[in-house]
Amino acid sequence: MTSLLLALSVAALVNPSGHWEGTLETPQASVAFQVDIVQQDGALAGAITIPQQRLTALPLTKIVVDGASITFGARSDQLLAATIDPDGKTMAGTFTMDAFSFPFTLTRTGDAALAPPPLSAAVAKELEGTWHGALGDGAQEIHVLLTMNNRPDGSAVATIVNLDEGGLRLPVVVSRSGSTVTIASHVVESSFTGELTAKGEIVGTFRQGAEEIPLTFRRE
Repeated sequence: MTSLLLALSVAALVNPSGHWEGTLETPQASVAFQVDIVQQDGALAGAITIPQQRLTALPLTKIVVDGASITFGARSDQLLAATIDPDGKTMAGTFTMDAFSFPFTLTRTGDAALAPPPLSAAVAKELEGTWHGALGDGAQEIHVLLTMNNRPDGSAVATIVNLDEGGLRLPVVVSRSGSTVTIASHVVESSFTGELTAKGEIVGTFRQGAEEIPLTFRRE
């Protein structure tokens, strides 16, 4: 009984904060990735980096800890679930995507290195707020949500959420020159350039690598 109580108390004290590095094992290859988790304002926040996929500090939208168990992910439909060892130095678990699941392991290598969200210069009133976007040509669209919020210090924070892909969240930087609005992401190397029209829409093109896709933002 004493050993069981000790094990339960150790599990309850496990803290996932830190910088973690490890691999995901798929039938095709081992995929190296990194996770940073920190305590912020009484809650856990984090990000995942996958160099092979050119993802850098993609924010985690879910982190749930229950004793020695942790579930986290950048998409609600693609989650990683693991058990943290009692020493708090390693975790092992499973990544689930659709009907597939793959094992992964992570080792804590130091303190978390989680950068704050990137800031933009304050945006004009006609841009501030929430915009709906349809990425594609109408035959097959991806729906996204763009928010641009000014801060008291004269800066702005902007985010794009992919509504069709598990709530994937991208912090972005917004700039404007005349009627031209530019949005850039360094999490997933991509950008959008569009024109603010008289109808109050932002009509332009999303670019990622060699791919160019039409994208129009409209007020919520």
